[in-house]
Amino acid sequence: MSYSTKNRSVTLNSMLLSLFLVSCFVTNGFAQQDTIKEDAMVQKFYTINHEPLYWFSSDKNRNKATEWLTMIESADNLGIVSDKLQSDQIHVALLSNNKIDNINKEQRDKLITGLVLNFIKHLQEGNIKFDYDEVNISRDSIYISQLLNSKPGESVSQIVSRLDCKDQDYMVLKKYLNDSITSKDTLKNKKVVLAMNYRRYFAVNHPSEYIVTNILSTEASYYRNDFLKLKMRTVAGKKENPTPTIASYITNIVTFPHWNVPHSIAVKELLPKVQKNENYLEQNNYDVVNAKGKVIDDSKLKWKSYDENNFPYFFRQSTGPRNALGVLKFNLQNPFSIFLHSTSLQGAFAKDYRFLSHGCIRLAKPLELAKALLPDKIDIKQLKSGKKNTESKTISLPHKIPVFIIYMPVTVLGKKVTFLKDEYGLIK
Repeated sequence: MSYSTKNRSVTLNSMLLSLFLVSCFVTNGFAQQDTIKEDAMVQKFYTINHEPLYWFSSDKNRNKATEWLTMIESADNLGIVSDKLQSDQIHVALLSNNKIDNINKEQRDKLITGLVLNFIKHLQEGNIKFDYDEVNISRDSIYISQLLNSKPGESVSQIVSRLDCKDQDYMVLKKYLNDSITSKDTLKNKKVVLAMNYRRYFAVNHPSEYIVTNILSTEASYYRNDFLKLKMRTVAGKKENPTPTIASYITNIVTFPHWNVPHSIAVKELLPKVQKNENYLEQNNYDVVNAKGKVIDDSKLKWKSYDENNFPYFFRQSTGPRNALGVLKFNLQNPFSIFLHSTSLQGAFAKDYRFLSHGCIRLAKPLELAKALLPDKIDIKQLKSGKKNTESKTISLPHKIPVFIIYMPVTVLGKKVTFLKDEYGLIK
């Protein structure tokens, strides 16, 4: 046998082997995928499309599916990580179109749609998971429309370029990802990708007025009409009391707030101090209250008999400038009892390391922020001159203000990219 004849034989055998593997992959490779709960966005897509097949409905659409999958597989330059195993399986299904029965075609069609729609979604709004998020709203219908109604003759790369985020900081991060990070810089890569996702999220979720506080930079910024109106230092949660990520709304501001000490802080921190010094409560303006908020005569309590497992009362700190919350509390809807507030411990803002709280965000310029949000209802002179037990008041905002408490390990100033320490060790 000549070399050329032998070579053709090897090629033919390889092709036969590939077809055999394709057949096996199509028959068995999706067995686990069939049990995956169908994405609601995918269900909606087929309801709008009115047909059980989209990608397998024509050669044109099948070629478009291949084009989408190729884009998704190479999307690391966009900071989007693809499911390579799933996309490989779909490529096999596309190659073996004639070997799939109708039921399996519908399942494969839906898998392709799920990959493409979620890629379009992550491209525009990022893939951010807050610990609590009541700001983000579903845009499934938008993404479905963008896929179904793409411009005639427009390639997938042109669609992606058109839909990609146009935020300036995002563009800087994207350039840095592609120009300055090597394959060995996996941690830097993850940090930049996370920051890019935050920029995508803000691009579609922020209104004209909002507040962002970055846990890792220990700073808060107030924006109005896309202009930075106020920036300040903050204090965030300690490593053992981490501040959660939150996307929520400020609905009101409390002047001269009481501090109802959380039970864990009461029994682990305050109770031992009271047991060592029974004057501690009076010196720091604390009352002891029962579950109904009624003040208890603390001089009659047998403090030595209590520990963190049997203490039946609560501590409440009186209003005034020495209150741990200071003179202002910005109420924030969330299940963690986290909010923004002023503080009597102003010295903390002069420190470079400001991870010192039990989780709440302390603000260096709370009076300025309150005045910006409620220009006609905040009396700064009164707040500065308040005494102990000054009456507490709750002032509603004319409209709720979005607040984003984020964990972004990279900052952008102009075209300069700065990496921050992963204080809570969450990026692995």
